[in-house]
Amino acid sequence: MKATMLMLAGIVLLHITTIILLLVATIDNAWWITDSASTDLWGRWELTNSVWHYTNLKNYPEEYLQTVQATSVLACIFAILALFVFLAQLFTLPKGQRFTFTGILQLIACLCIMIAASIYTAELHSNETVGGYGHSYVLAWISFVLTFLLAITYLVLRKKIGCYPKKSTCNLYK
Repeated sequence: MKATMLMLAGIVLLHITTIILLLVATIDNAWWITDSASTDLWGRWELTNSVWHYTNLKNYPEEYLQTVQATSVLACIFAILALFVFLAQLFTLPKGQRFTFTGILQLIACLCIMIAASIYTAELHSNETVGGYGHSYVLAWISFVLTFLLAITYLVLRKKIGCYPKKSTCNLYK
């Protein structure tokens, strides 16, 4: 029973970590960096006379940029929704059932962040020779891997016995 609780806590901790990584990747301003500029999904920060100035992303194809923005936000929404659905399913799912709906939501989040990072790679900076991908871009790809692993985990995981709000134990097995 202790191992089951540790596994459950590990899954929830990994899920929360993934959500944090997705949010940081979507919000932070380091998808593309140079010595004098830092670009995120929403704008560009340029260093002029030792002061950072915010500018709009004018030189990017709008359809690709909006797709990357939308899929990044959707990845965050689906990952957060999947966590709430998982917690709800702990108390409502019948014995022996798989966490299929949670796994599907997590798989959608995985696909969304993969689409965002892939389009960003292929379309937004493919011709630039100065600069490189920043930590937000790397976090997006790490989030992709973690959301994929969680999706597989949720699709394989089965509920062993009932979890009830008044009891402090929930036993799960694979």
